[in-house]
Amino acid sequence: MKLNTIKPGEGARRPRLRVGRGASAGQGKTSGRGVKGPRARTGGYHKVGFEGGQMPLQRRMPKVGFRSAIKATRAEVRLHELNGIDAAVIDLDVLKKAGIIPVFAEQAKVMLSGELKKAVTLKGIGATKGAAEAIAKAGGRIEAADSAK
Repeated sequence: MKLNTIKPGEGARRPRLRVGRGASAGQGKTSGRGVKGPRARTGGYHKVGFEGGQMPLQRRMPKVGFRSAIKATRAEVRLHELNGIDAAVIDLDVLKKAGIIPVFAEQAKVMLSGELKKAVTLKGIGATKGAAEAIAKAGGRIEAADSAK
């Protein structure tokens, strides 16, 4: 076999249809575009989902769900992630510098996931009931945030 002899299989490529060349050519007059309307004209079409003026499907369906606007400002911290922080008091800034929470987080909460191997002091960070018990068991404590901020 030679590369210069390779051809598509018989019938794989159909000849180009020459439209608008008269009735005998099979695609005369309107050239297979039907009669009038946006699709009959050059460059004419309609937006995705347009159903000819009928109420579109996406507007007939009921609205579902809710997206919270404050979700981006909240963060969750797993309990075992606190083991890798070498700070006496852990607050939002310490968690951001450690890369545990995103920089735009305004509030954080510690969840019970894994185990805590050292005593830590949380300042201005919430904790779930189970996480608070695990922190107390490890010898740590949770402080409220300063009201001066």
